[in-house]
Amino acid sequence: MAAAGEPGWRNRVDAARPRGVPLDPTSEPVDGVRAYPTSYAPDHLLVSDASRLPEILETLREAAADFGWGVRLTTIKGERLEEQDAIERARREEAETGLPIVLLAVIFPSPRDDRDDQPVPPIDAWRLLQRARARRGTDIAGVGLDHVITVDPFGSTNPFGSTNPFGSTNPFGSTNPFGSTNPFGSTNAPGPGSYAYPGSGGREVVTYIGDPPRRDDSAIKGRRPVVAFMDTGCGTHPWLPGSIVERHLKLDGEPVGISDPATDPEAIGDLAGPYDGFLDGASGHGTFVAGVIRQVCPDADLISIRVADSQGALLEGEFLEAVRAVAVLVIRYARGKGGRPIDVLSLSLSYYHETPDDGQFDLTLIKYLLAARRHGCAVVCSSGNDATDRPAFPAALWAWPGADFVVEDPSDAAPHVSVGALNPNGTSVALFSNVGRWVRCYAPGVSVVSSLPPMNGGVQAGTRNDRFGLRRETVDPDDFTGGFAVWSGTSFAAPYIAGTLAEMVGVGLIDGRAKEDAKARVKALVKAGETVLRDWDGHRRAPA
Repeated sequence: MAAAGEPGWRNRVDAARPRGVPLDPTSEPVDGVRAYPTSYAPDHLLVSDASRLPEILETLREAAADFGWGVRLTTIKGERLEEQDAIERARREEAETGLPIVLLAVIFPSPRDDRDDQPVPPIDAWRLLQRARARRGTDIAGVGLDHVITVDPFGSTNPFGSTNPFGSTNPFGSTNPFGSTNPFGSTNAPGPGSYAYPGSGGREVVTYIGDPPRRDDSAIKGRRPVVAFMDTGCGTHPWLPGSIVERHLKLDGEPVGISDPATDPEAIGDLAGPYDGFLDGASGHGTFVAGVIRQVCPDADLISIRVADSQGALLEGEFLEAVRAVAVLVIRYARGKGGRPIDVLSLSLSYYHETPDDGQFDLTLIKYLLAARRHGCAVVCSSGNDATDRPAFPAALWAWPGADFVVEDPSDAAPHVSVGALNPNGTSVALFSNVGRWVRCYAPGVSVVSSLPPMNGGVQAGTRNDRFGLRRETVDPDDFTGGFAVWSGTSFAAPYIAGTLAEMVGVGLIDGRAKEDAKARVKALVKAGETVLRDWDGHRRAPA
């Protein structure tokens, strides 16, 4: 039996399960729909167009009947809804801000005696979506897959594609501390995977000897800039007290994101899988992001919104609900109706859409982000760590050349900035970083030093030899009780830019000179964004 406060074996097995399944692009083909790999929840679809809800449900139920399935509506949290109740709820929610709500179309086995629909095939949201498209053509907007999003991109539990941050059963991989005949983990020239190894950018303990970030409370005449970030949460750290970091954001009394302390990756480093003591791939990620923002903009107040688990995964529907809550708070503040001032939203997470450019891409997330941007909140996103130019979302949701899936990117909105990672030399782009015309700028993202919760994993120091009453040993490779680490990823380049924007607009906010209406806030953020993009532009080229 698990000790009090610890998750039992069932919880640990569930925590280790993948949040979704890989999409098979060859399954249920439809003319005009060319699909690419992604990962999604197989047992439901997302529905975000309540005005067409009866039509959408009719189409989905007709298509589901072909497989012996049924469809019912629930909220993101799983509360079952009747069709009329869902329509009325959606109308109420949209009346205030104009933002649609997202519902789940849950798929379940429902064979009928009068049909030849047995045995019922395994539930598959992709097959249902494609069959619905085949019945009604490709015009079934407002319905989509619930994609798996990761704080370190799709396809891995670690930003560099390894199930353990150290890459082997021993933290260093062999009798040589670097793991092979080459210090970067390969007998040949190192590739993107080299960044996974301690000493080459992987999560590694480090000693920080500089001064902590300082801010002067006596200088505040207006208010501090505010940066919100959605991640794995924010753990305990001297840099991140409750007076600086709000960890329990609420909208109308309801928590935004995950609030269960028993599943907090920043407090419990090993939540998934066997009792082996290995820290989970994303544990500490949110605290690290918070530390980057603190270093770049010490004067900022932070809002931590926990959306991802210890493996760094979440579903798109959960993410959409959290983003909508932030947008509502920003809109209310801009209109003088309560809410919260949020100047920058930092998103170190991403996913790939299977059909981004064929008219099937759901635009709900764009609506949410545009609403926040129009009311004075800049959006900064990591580009991803897959060494590809394939657009990752939400980073690519701006009007870059060729982005035909973006409806608009208005001039009256705060900037949307996608960020790739630079190597420590500051001039070359990290080999793992996603690139392309959709990446607007690059910032420090390799071997970054930042804060980590006081986690201590199961790996022990390689050698211990006590003398003279002193504990003497080699470095314990996963003892982060010192509070600091080195880590790499575009996940850490994004908060650098977020903090930079906050620092720039914070001057006028702190001294009280800046106007607080939405138009003035957008103007200040646009100006700051132009400076940031000029300083950290996306046009760096390798020397001849």
